[in-house]
Amino acid sequence: MITWLTIIGMGVITYAIRLAPIVLLERFALSPALRQALKFVPVAVLSAIILPELIMPGGGVDVSLANGRLLAGLLAIFVAWRTKNVLWTIVVGMVALWLL
Repeated sequence: MITWLTIIGMGVITYAIRLAPIVLLERFALSPALRQALKFVPVAVLSAIILPELIMPGGGVDVSLANGRLLAGLLAIFVAWRTKNVLWTIVVGMVALWLL
C-alpha cells in the first residue's frame, strides 16, 4: 500500500511542478521579447537531447562518415528543412539509420 501511495504522491507532485509555471504565467503579462524568446525553448531542448546522440554514439566524439547516426540525422534535418513535414522527417531518418 505504501508503494502505491508513494507512486501516486510523486505523480501529483510532478504534475503540480509542471502545472505551476503555466498557472503563474497566466496571471502576469509577458513582454513581447520574453514571448519571442520562449518560442525557442522547444528547439533548444530538443537539440540538447538529440545532438549528443548524433555526434557521440558510443560515448566518444565521432564526426566521421562511419557514424551512421550522424549521417541519418543530417539527412533527417535536410528533409525537415525542405518538406516541413514531421512524419516524412521521422520516416526518412529512421529508414536512413536502419540502412546505414
